This record gives sequence, structure tokens and C-alpha cells, in this order.
Amino acid sequence: MGMDLASLLDLNHLTSSDHFSIVSMNLFVALLCACIVIGHLLEENRWINESITALLIVKKKQFFRNFMTIMLFGAVGTLISFGIISTGVIHFFQKMNIGSLEINDYLAIGAIFSATDSVCTLQVLSQDDTPLLYSLVFGEGVVNDATSVVLFNAIQRFDLSHFNSGIALEFLGNFLYLFISSTLLGVAMGLLSAYVIKKLYFGRHSTDREVALMILMAYLSYMLAELSYLSGILTVFFCGIVMSHYTWHNVTESSRVTTKHAFATLSFIAEIFIFLYVGMDALDIDKWRLVSKSPGKSIGISSILLGLVLVGRAASVFSLSFLSNLTKRSSNEKINIREQVLIWWSGLMRGSVSMALAYNQFTMSGHTSLRGNATMITSTITVVLFSTMVFGSMTKPLVRFLLPMPKHMVSSEPSSPKSFNVPLLNGHDTEGDNSQQNVPRPPSLRMLLRTPSHTVHHYWRKFDNAFMRPVFGGRGFVPFVPGSPTDESSLQWR
Repeated sequence: MGMDLASLLDLNHLTSSDHFSIVSMNLFVALLCACIVIGHLLEENRWINESITALLIVKKKQFFRNFMTIMLFGAVGTLISFGIISTGVIHFFQKMNIGSLEINDYLAIGAIFSATDSVCTLQVLSQDDTPLLYSLVFGEGVVNDATSVVLFNAIQRFDLSHFNSGIALEFLGNFLYLFISSTLLGVAMGLLSAYVIKKLYFGRHSTDREVALMILMAYLSYMLAELSYLSGILTVFFCGIVMSHYTWHNVTESSRVTTKHAFATLSFIAEIFIFLYVGMDALDIDKWRLVSKSPGKSIGISSILLGLVLVGRAASVFSLSFLSNLTKRSSNEKINIREQVLIWWSGLMRGSVSMALAYNQFTMSGHTSLRGNATMITSTITVVLFSTMVFGSMTKPLVRFLLPMPKHMVSSEPSSPKSFNVPLLNGHDTEGDNSQQNVPRPPSLRMLLRTPSHTVHHYWRKFDNAFMRPVFGGRGFVPFVPGSPTDESSLQWR
């Protein structure tokens, strides 16, 4: 009896001491629920659709048709922005004496503010009306985040205080190693999940097991990347691409619906969580108290960062758009100046990735007592909130101004595979010959680069149909049995 009473008293003691923590958690959960309710009320304004919705409904065909352009903007463009922002930060911040920041910190700032958040623009654009622009904005946003994280991790691995050509080459090699290794790991895990589900076919016995395996395999790819000191976000991105191409077609229809809503729900809650956390952390008095003695300097730092973001984004988008247009034959495939402005604008917002990297670099367990670190955290919060609220609120009017809806919209995404401008399944254009007769022909090498007789996608489809799909499954290559994931209509891809 005495032991039970002691345990009860100890439990009451713990409950009393943890009362504040429990209240805080309850308040946070209540705020999450409030955000969902408020978001539902604002749904008709399309303000709270999360990025995972775009991931689930984006047309995969359009995404892969523009894959090289997406990688150009997402990877090379991020490096250009990183170079400009880092150079500007080193030039201005060293003169402002904002704290004890080192060269690694300046380069980390460049990686932090190279990560974009294009969700606001994606909610305004329509992939049916502007499929090219939609796929570029979506794809570039995902690759940009992954590249920024890889770049940030590469910076943290090196002591760049004594920078020379040898360290520069080693840094570049480490960046390429992280990028390529993370990509290969994601592809391998995606293929493994497709092979396992195709061979064992869990859906005949239990949809729950099938769904659990898909979710856990995707999560396992992320954990393996983190344990291997690779980029988890890049690994899980390419794992998702492979799973959507193979694994998705190996499961039952009920599993597809369940996984779609499960991932959408998890992403929805996580996205609300991170932005609510940023908003609440903006009210942390301790950080602002450290920078309150020089408010003008804090405003100047935020203004400089916003200016560098604008310049770096412009330098990457317009220059790479020019290079991309040189390889395009049809005017429908080229990125016009209005679309370039929208791509530039969509990358001006900063979001959760920037905040996560800033906390990783400048705080320990979410707290800091150093003036320089506190200044960078508060400046990051200011840039994220300002760009999201101001630039985000101006996105919809800008899209309406630059892309007015014509009465008869001609989409660059054909309604059927037979009307492709650039053939995917054959080597020549059957419907565009008459319209292309009077087009001047460029030199042979340039013509090969711009209008290849067989596109890269054509050769990939031949390889995929001959070797990959028979082993890993996918649409049209999973044997049809009653209740299987495929039906007779999917056999048209044979």
C-alpha cells in the first residue's frame, strides 16, 4: 500500500512539473486544428492547397518531357543563385560587423536563401492551360530544394577558412558525390519496392500490408540516406518518381487511393506544422532582444538578403531560359518572356527549407545567445514572412496580368499521344510536317541537338519496355489476373 501511495505521489509530482509542457502541446494541437478550419473557409481563394497536391496531380508525361530543362533550372540555377547570394553576403556583411560569422557561415547563408518555395504560384497556375509553365515551376521547385540541401550539407563538411583551388575541387567533388549518390540510392529503393510488391503481390491478401510496405519503403530510403550522410530529400524525391512509374501500377486500386490520401494528409499536417512553428518562433522575445539594440542594422540585413535573392533569381532564370530556348524548335516549347517573369517570381518566396537550414546552422536545439546567430535567425524569419505574405499575395494578380485567359486556349499539352509536337513513340512527326516545310534548317549538328530524329524519351521508352517493366512491373507489364492492379485497358502499352 505504501509503495502504491509513493508511486501515486510521484505521478502527481511529475504531472504538476510537466503541466506547462502539456498545456503548450495542447495549445499547439489546437492551433493546428484552427489552421485547418480557417484554411477550409479560405479554400475558394486557393490559399491553403499544399504542395503535395501538386505532386499528386502533376502530369508525369509533361514533367519528363521537360526533365532536362527542369534540371537546368533546379540544379544549375540554384548554383548560380548560391554564387551571387554568397558573394553579396561576404561583400556586405563583413563591412557591417554583425557578429562572429566565418566563411562557412556566409556560404551557408547562400545555400539557405537559394532554396525557393513556389507553392503560392502553383496554386494560381493551371496545368491544363499552361502545362509547360506548370511543370517547370513545380519540377524546378522540388529539384531546387534538394540541391540547396545537398549544397548546405557539402558546406558543413568542409573547413573553408583557408580556401584554395584544391579545396574548391574537393568541395565540388563532394557536392557531386552527394547529389549522384542520393539520386542512385533513391532510384534503387524505388526499384526494390516495385520488385518486392510485384513478386509478392500483397494486395491479394491485405491492402493494409501493401500500403504499409509502400510507406515504409519510401521512409526507409530517407533514413538510409540520412544514415549514409547523404541528402534525404533528394533520395526520397527520386524514390517517389520511380515508385510512381513502377510500384504505383503494381498495387491494387484500393491501395492507390489509400496511399494517395495518406501521403496527402501527412504532408498537409507537416506543412501546417512548420509554418505555424515559424510564426510562433517569430514571437520569441529572446532572439529579438539580442538584435533590438540595432534595429536599423537588422532591417538593413533583411533588405540586403531580399535584394540578393531578387538579383540571384533573375540572373539564373533569364540566362538559363535563353540557353534552353536555343535547343527548342517549336515556339510552343520555348519559354517566352512572360513565362520567364513568372518563373522568376515563383522563386522569390522563401519557406520551410530556408527556415530549417537556418536553424541547423545558427542555433543549438533551437536557441542561441550569440548576437550574429540571433541576427541571422531573425533576418531569415523576416525574409520568409515578408516574401510569403507580400510576394505571395501579389502572385495571383501578376499571373492574371501576364497570362490573360484567351477565348480559345491552345494548350501545348496535346489531348492525345498522337498529336505530340515532338514524337515520343516514333521517330517522325506525322501531323506537323506541313506546318514545318518553310522553316529554315539550321546546321546539321545544331539540328541534331534541337530536333533529334529520335528523342531521349524515345530511347528510354524502348529500354523501359524491353528490360525494366518486365522485371519491375508498371502499366501494361503486370500479368492480368482477377482483382489485380491492372485491367485490360492498361495492356495498350505493350
